[in-house]
Amino acid sequence: MGYLILHGWQNRRPPEHWQHWLAGQLTELGHQVDYPQLPDPDEPDLDRWLDELATRVRGLDGPRTVICHSLGCLLWLNGVARGVITEPVDRVLLVAPPSISVTLAHPEIAGFAPPPLRPEAVAAAAGHTRLVVSDDDPYAPEGAAADYGTPLSLDTDLLSGGAHLNHESGYGPWPSLLEWALSPTPAPRITR
Repeated sequence: MGYLILHGWQNRRPPEHWQHWLAGQLTELGHQVDYPQLPDPDEPDLDRWLDELATRVRGLDGPRTVICHSLGCLLWLNGVARGVITEPVDRVLLVAPPSISVTLAHPEIAGFAPPPLRPEAVAAAAGHTRLVVSDDDPYAPEGAAADYGTPLSLDTDLLSGGAHLNHESGYGPWPSLLEWALSPTPAPRITR
């Protein structure tokens, strides 16, 4: 299986982050893993990130899974809406996307918002897309499930007290996420 793991704003892939841990676990199990450092993470340019997304998705061997965190989720949604994903992947996981209001409030990332929310494009870009959010994410005060899960008709796992679901809120090793990544079906729920 091929995995693409996409980080968010200001993320320099710290070893304590669940994405780093997941990339290591999947690599140890013999899977193809692409966990790139996207260009200029402090002041990302949407077009440059979209170019990276297109290149990285094309480079994956199938079956293909894309796992995004934070601004990486908005990158995926923008890419889907703009037709950057020309051949569907098997599965996508969107973890803790920031709200539109928070994204627009930061000039460095405002160009990522609002991502066009097109359920038909999301469905066409992946066999299955799942959303994992926290009920107290400071980057999604309106609730990411309401912002993205409902309008896009996504299977959603709502975690209690997980903040932004990053290493700073205690998400380093994350066994249920690894279980989902390895599952042959999109069914397993992702829990704490």
